[in-house]
Amino acid sequence: MRLTEICVQRPVFAFMLILFLAVMGLFSFFDLGVDLFPRTDPATVYINTRLPGASPEEMVSQVVMPLEEAVSAVSGIDELRAFVTEGSSNVIVTFTLDKDISEAVEEVREKAAGAVRRMPPNVLPPVVRKADPDSDPVVTMALSGESSVRELTEVADKIVRRALETVDGVASVSISGGRKRQINILLDINKLNGYNLSAQDVERAVRSENVETPGGRIIRGPQEVGVRTMGRVEQVEQFNNIIIKNVNGVPIRVRDVGFVEDGMAERRSFAYYQGQPAVLMEVTRQTGTNTVKVVDEVLAKVDQINRQLPAGLKLSVVKETATYIKNSVHSLEEHLVLGSLFASLIIWLFIRDFRTVLISSIAIPTSIITTFSIMRYLDYTLNSMTLLALTLAVGIVIDDAIIVLENIYRYLETYEGIDPKRAAIDATKEISLAVLATTLSLVIIFVPIAFVSGYAKRYLNQFGWTMSFSILVSMLVAFTLTPTLSARVLKLKSRKAGELGHGHKEQPWERGYLRVLRWALDHRLAIVAICLVTFGSTFILGRFIGRDWMPQEDQSELGISMEMPEGSSLAATEKTALEIASKVAKVPGVTTVVPASAGFIDRVTMARFTVLLVPPGQRGPLNETAQQIRAILRDYSYARPAVTFPNVLGGRDTFAPIRASLMGPDFDQLVPISRELLERLLKQPELADMRANLNFSNPELQVEIDRQLASDLGVRVADVASAVRLLMSGEDEITTYKELGEQYPVTMRLMPEQRDNPEVLSRLLVPSAKLGLIRLDSIARLERGVGPSRIDRVGRQYAISFYGNPAPGYTLGDAAAAVNRVVNDMDLPVGVRLAFSGQVKILEETTANMVLAIGLASIFMYMVLAAQFESLVHPFIILLTLPLSVPFALISLLATGRSLNLFSALGILLLLGIVKKNGILQVDYMNRLLEAGKPLREAILEANKVRLRPILMTTFSIIAGLIPTAVAIGTGAATRSAIAVTIIGGQLLCLLLTLLVVPVSYSYVEDAKAWLARRRAAALEAPAAGD
Repeated sequence: MRLTEICVQRPVFAFMLILFLAVMGLFSFFDLGVDLFPRTDPATVYINTRLPGASPEEMVSQVVMPLEEAVSAVSGIDELRAFVTEGSSNVIVTFTLDKDISEAVEEVREKAAGAVRRMPPNVLPPVVRKADPDSDPVVTMALSGESSVRELTEVADKIVRRALETVDGVASVSISGGRKRQINILLDINKLNGYNLSAQDVERAVRSENVETPGGRIIRGPQEVGVRTMGRVEQVEQFNNIIIKNVNGVPIRVRDVGFVEDGMAERRSFAYYQGQPAVLMEVTRQTGTNTVKVVDEVLAKVDQINRQLPAGLKLSVVKETATYIKNSVHSLEEHLVLGSLFASLIIWLFIRDFRTVLISSIAIPTSIITTFSIMRYLDYTLNSMTLLALTLAVGIVIDDAIIVLENIYRYLETYEGIDPKRAAIDATKEISLAVLATTLSLVIIFVPIAFVSGYAKRYLNQFGWTMSFSILVSMLVAFTLTPTLSARVLKLKSRKAGELGHGHKEQPWERGYLRVLRWALDHRLAIVAICLVTFGSTFILGRFIGRDWMPQEDQSELGISMEMPEGSSLAATEKTALEIASKVAKVPGVTTVVPASAGFIDRVTMARFTVLLVPPGQRGPLNETAQQIRAILRDYSYARPAVTFPNVLGGRDTFAPIRASLMGPDFDQLVPISRELLERLLKQPELADMRANLNFSNPELQVEIDRQLASDLGVRVADVASAVRLLMSGEDEITTYKELGEQYPVTMRLMPEQRDNPEVLSRLLVPSAKLGLIRLDSIARLERGVGPSRIDRVGRQYAISFYGNPAPGYTLGDAAAAVNRVVNDMDLPVGVRLAFSGQVKILEETTANMVLAIGLASIFMYMVLAAQFESLVHPFIILLTLPLSVPFALISLLATGRSLNLFSALGILLLLGIVKKNGILQVDYMNRLLEAGKPLREAILEANKVRLRPILMTTFSIIAGLIPTAVAIGTGAATRSAIAVTIIGGQLLCLLLTLLVVPVSYSYVEDAKAWLARRRAAALEAPAAGD
């Protein structure tokens, strides 16, 4: 090669070329962000719409359906889901992974605005917001101490939140478990009725008597003076003096019908930390920022805030993601260094010369460091996928250098007295085709990633580009720096009798291999039979291996969710939650339990727990701890508790790996089917923690209005609903109170003892156009009933969602198969179906994508090899080794108790690229010897003997480089070890078979060629003889 010749003749040029790439990579390294995984969350848009007082059924028909119809016209929607509760709906629009978030939110906002015209006039405008792909909290904190919940909330909101939001990279700080300051006007119904006042009268008076409005300006010559009406209430007590009405010249004030308190919002949530009431705060980072850097700065800020807090209060960090990420990255960096040392050690074991080790090993740091520059250019981070690619590349990038170096050695040994420079140039030129073929055919396996979609593409894209670039750089090093150094540094030891060169005797394993190869060439049909049996075993082994999306990683954390029976109060939920928390805290290995109200859906019956554990080395497996917690939760089956595991996908996928929705057009039809389905699912051994959203019997006090009578008396239904809501709900903000530049909501409701008495409701006064004010019970009756407290919709159909985990010892694929089996046995009515979402859906997509990728990779490898060898037949000989390596990879997964997941499938894809390297080296040299005129058998034996040492060196260097990853020591190692185990098992177990299959196949092909040549020659001679 011309480049090799230039570099050997001009060594400084070669050094500067590689040094330039390394320096660029080194400086790029310091600019790289650090993250756990590549960003994979799809563009998600939330539409929150409120219609105060509306039942869930009313919300669906009047609000959700018009919204769904409008939004479904947007392109690229993957899932359209709605959660509907009383007076509120959350429509979640999830787009495909390739949809741009900004474009998605604009399109949804436009459609939602158009849908408002078809909704009731009193609906509040829809709030459309995008879900930040990095919206999972990076730090969770608890503010606790010897203060009331109101004081804690005020400090959390006014001091802590504002201080944290000044930190660079922080997107938002959300507060839960607190009670904000609120001005409450508490009314006495007896006094209201005595003064003949309605709820609307009080509302109008308070709203109109608390205003501050600009009144224009006065201009006099050179001066201009603004006019402002100062009508704001300046002290809380002044609300008592607001005049509601004048009756016969006597003013009726707020204090005459009730009183005002400077209080708190109604208690609808709770949180505890270390047994004390607390306010929880969750910090999210801005998109694209460095997680570790943001968390470090937030933690530094927490120390500053603690020094400024009032006495007796403390801000504690409950959990943060940076430590896990740091430990995971540090573990990978350790594997990178150890893998490099082990791979270098293999070279020394074969050649026993430190100069050789130095020359070949220099490919590792140069390839890895140079790759950082392309990672910086492509805006990649140092995450588990990119670092795993570099770790796996350690054993591969050294291969090209080993092959070139070994060939230069062979030249120096064979041609005694040859000029080292000439040996370096000629040896590199001879082997260049094989090196180019091995490198390009390995890089080409990542090209199919461009054709896959979904999560597989997001994860594999960064992995593929990172590894491909490092391998291409290693090829450049092998063609430039390796021959340059070899020409100047390599020294052959003096030969002794019987030695082949530099102290290398023919080894016993070389003689043994030749004996086995001779036997294989004499018994070719036996080798063919072994190959067929090996390939056939793939289908048998495949049945015994479970399928997963991602291996469960131990992050020293578990979660618990629970949902109390319908109609349970917050106090009942809190009491049960604290009982569970106190028992779970006693489980060995548990350090902290943080019980709190559920965050996503504001319902008092739901609670969630964060369970923090000691590091993995100080306790048993994560599933063992989960089983101990499940044993405790069995006593609380009425609360529908379930254990949840943190997941790399984050977001809702942390909630449960098994997520399925029973969908149909009629909600009432779904209810009995869903009850039966849940009953059957609970009996399946493959499933654990199964629960469903069966929220159909929420107790209600329903106001049934006699429409005819109300019309006769001039009473509007809207006025009845408004009066009931104002006095019973107490959630509507009627005005605001301003103090020290801060705004606080002002609400009104009945006094607690009257509000909680159902009989009081019937005495409520409502406006009548004909009679002034009349009692509610004169036009309506109160009835006790039940109704759904929540309605779910998926894909514009009613849905009931089911959640669960795979039981210990079962994979996600087993659990999904169990759900499908139960559904198939039930014979669902027409129009009713069950659809998976979350991890099961991703698993199916990933399986299809990986099959596509492996198929395309095989085709592309054939194309590269055919182009390199200028032959359509020889690539088939090399690719014969690919299907033979798969069963050995499956055996290694079975032997280590692993499932077939994204990482082990990626290991098989990589294995296909690596194992054919041996065949390329064998076929390339057999071709050369045949062209040189050697007989076929002699050419096969000599070529395979010569290529045995580089094949073993490269194979064992790859295996050695992967040993630290396969051993699975360190944070996050369980996830990554699957890929290393797959490659090591497949490489090691199929090594001898591939060393025999290629020469045997080659002999068959050459025999066939010779036979065809003889036939053609005979055909040509026959007419000549006839002449």
